[in-house]
Amino acid sequence: MVRVSGKIRRLLLDARLVTDQDWNDARAKGERVLETLLSSGVLEEDALLETLGTDAGVPPVDLSRCNPDPAALELLPHETCAEFTILPISRNGDILTIAVGDPFDVLMLDDLKRRAGCQIRQVVSSPLAIKRAIERVFQTNARQVESLLDEVKVGGELQVKSEQKAEELDLAGPAKGDDAPAVKLINLILLRALKEKASDVHIEPGDKVLRVRYRIDGAMKTVMSPPKVMLNALISRLKIMSQLDIAERFAPQDGKFQIRYEGRAIDFRLSVLPVVGGEKAVMRILDQGSLALKLDTMGYEPKTLTDIRRAIAAAYGMMLVTGPTGSGKSTTLYSCVAEVATEDVNVVTVEDPVEYRMDGVNQVPVNPKRGLTFAGALRSILRQDPDVVLVGEIRDTETADIAVKAALTGHLVLSTLHTNDAAGTITRLMDMGIDPYLVSSSLLCIGAQRLARKLCENCRAPIELPKAELLAVGYTEAEAADLKLFQPNPKGCGRCNTGYRGRFAILETLYLDEVLKRMVVERRSVQELKSEAIRQGMLTLRQVGLLNASRGRTSLAEVLSVTMEDDRPHP
Repeated sequence: MVRVSGKIRRLLLDARLVTDQDWNDARAKGERVLETLLSSGVLEEDALLETLGTDAGVPPVDLSRCNPDPAALELLPHETCAEFTILPISRNGDILTIAVGDPFDVLMLDDLKRRAGCQIRQVVSSPLAIKRAIERVFQTNARQVESLLDEVKVGGELQVKSEQKAEELDLAGPAKGDDAPAVKLINLILLRALKEKASDVHIEPGDKVLRVRYRIDGAMKTVMSPPKVMLNALISRLKIMSQLDIAERFAPQDGKFQIRYEGRAIDFRLSVLPVVGGEKAVMRILDQGSLALKLDTMGYEPKTLTDIRRAIAAAYGMMLVTGPTGSGKSTTLYSCVAEVATEDVNVVTVEDPVEYRMDGVNQVPVNPKRGLTFAGALRSILRQDPDVVLVGEIRDTETADIAVKAALTGHLVLSTLHTNDAAGTITRLMDMGIDPYLVSSSLLCIGAQRLARKLCENCRAPIELPKAELLAVGYTEAEAADLKLFQPNPKGCGRCNTGYRGRFAILETLYLDEVLKRMVVERRSVQELKSEAIRQGMLTLRQVGLLNASRGRTSLAEVLSVTMEDDRPHP
């Protein structure tokens, strides 16, 4: 607010920081009296803050060293901060800390309390410092856009590939051309996501600002909060890039586009969903350049790698990889396909969608809108003389039935399923209506997979835990006696993201020998199957995780968060 309360004038006069003449001269130049006094050098900033803070009982704050919390900025947008010359600093529950230039303006505080929906806690700063901080905080994104775009224009690193004409791609926001704000901001979001090795990008509408978040190493991270007014322009830009209907804002839409970055093509899969406040966009980044397609480089345990290679070397049968969405199942199957896809082998895949293109492999995208389902595509594929068939996911009984029969008629079938562990996959297939003798005859190997974050070797720190705690999570007496564990540095370092850098696969494999096959036919319980597999040497997800923690590859806390406790301790 430009108005200055009379109490501030009296305090400055009583403290002899200014004279009546100083005040009147500043007033004659406009209503921003304090700013005029500060900028002219008549009034010292430190003296002003000490006087106001002491009288009002409000602590001063150095905004040049302060990075406001994005959650606090969401409550009061740029326009409100500029109007009142205030800046939200942090939010703790329903208490919002705000830097103010006039701690005596009760009416302003009541207005801010109503707008933010929170109790207000004041800290005091000078109007000039607040204005500088507002510009720095709210203009950071714009400066990053300009600098990154200059880099793009010089290096030619970012190129959008689309079938549409160039003039159509320019319709991105309130202005036409490559300088439109929405075009710049989308380029910034995509570039930063690639630089930070994000797997997903979320653009979410809030009440007053947008929230842009990346999923990095499986964890969500807020990276910027653009103004809410840019939402429609940003979503429209993404829809144009993906050749979607920009006029449709009340129905979900899915699309894809491709860009070139550092000399390689990167695919983005876009999902737009109507939510309260507008539309939310989520982009999955499919970077084939970062895809490891060699089983030897996946970091599997020797027993696990032996089971996988034994399964994919078979002339026929079925190998399944299970786990939740985003656990790396497709990457594992692609690695298996890359190992068997030689010139004398016909490999056909059916996927929804095709995530990565592979040379020498026939890949079929599922299209339910046109009647091409997993089951229908798989039925047609079997008439294409395949040796190896990869089914992206077994979702229903019909697909499961066809896949099992294909595995029994001379084809090697690779697919995924959603179950918690390897042994549970067997009962899941039976629940889907597959007879036990068909499950027993077709299944070769089942893998259950999770992704765990790697500790940053540059800043990880050793940690000592009580022996009782180590025994409780699954370590043996011998292991617990001489165990070196590490924990992440929560602040991270220049090489990592909060102590972790990258992820790796934790995989348990259950290879079905004659004993296990007979138990399947006899409808033995999941626990009995798992106990027999462990007796034969199977390493469970928890055991593989504990091994990697003991090697310093990950933390024990990460292992416990991504794996379930075994029903029985490992031998």
